[in-house]
Amino acid sequence: MRRGYLRAIGTRGIGLAAGVFATAVLLAPAAAAAGGAVPGTVSVGSGRLAVRAAATSSSAQVGALTNKSKVTIACQVTGDAVVKGRVRKTNKWDRLTNGQYVSDAFIKRNTKLTVPVCPPTVVPAPAPEIPLTGPALSPELTRPVLPLWTVPVPKTAVGGFRTPARPEHDGVDLSHARNTPIVSVAAGTVVTVRCNASTPSCDVDGSPGTTGCGWYVEVRHKGDVVTRYCHMVRQPEVAVGDVVTAGQLLGYVGTSGHSSGPHLHFEVHLGYPAGRANAVDPIPFMQQVGAPL
Repeated sequence: MRRGYLRAIGTRGIGLAAGVFATAVLLAPAAAAAGGAVPGTVSVGSGRLAVRAAATSSSAQVGALTNKSKVTIACQVTGDAVVKGRVRKTNKWDRLTNGQYVSDAFIKRNTKLTVPVCPPTVVPAPAPEIPLTGPALSPELTRPVLPLWTVPVPKTAVGGFRTPARPEHDGVDLSHARNTPIVSVAAGTVVTVRCNASTPSCDVDGSPGTTGCGWYVEVRHKGDVVTRYCHMVRQPEVAVGDVVTAGQLLGYVGTSGHSSGPHLHFEVHLGYPAGRANAVDPIPFMQQVGAPL
């Protein structure tokens, strides 16, 4: 399986107002809409605009908007530059009032309304440690508790990570029969559930000539480790935002997308959002966490 999986300034308004004695008064830039939010309209022609979890084109897609959809912009941040936007060329991303992001390159809005800059994210200071009193604890009790990890499918033959024959293969292939259960390898939150294939639907078998990951799921674990599970046989059993535990069912083995037969394509990424730059070989990683494939 070859990985071709996951692809996709304003003018201040100045007005003059006449007073009772026709005295000209210079007005400030127009304020944003009620509540500080700015309305906008999606402009993508016949396509769909990806809604992202962060202000990058590679971040998890959490939705899509059709042409002329209405949006409400809470504020803007600087992110990936989009040079082929339908409305403008910009590196600004609009944070919607639901906390999700779209590129401002595809949003029509009243440029006389000022879109506020999003405040920086404040990381709360850790709570102070409370000193222990009483007798000292034994070394066994003071060791940090490691999260539980498990294998996504029963152990089987493993296809390699970024081999010379497949340098873009960012995971390992675990061959199993169709409908074999696939489970989350650790506790975390589901951040992506998506059909990614050049076929009309991921509910049909793919082929070596098909592109994409098919039905797939991404789970974000503690420390921003992300695991990805591809080629499921049908729509996964979880939804974005679900909190899962180690061993919880995500879906079933299939061969949707770029696939020559039923198997799980499994990836590990040390960073969120998941991308090529932070993909690591799952074999030594899973050995390190005590769940060898």
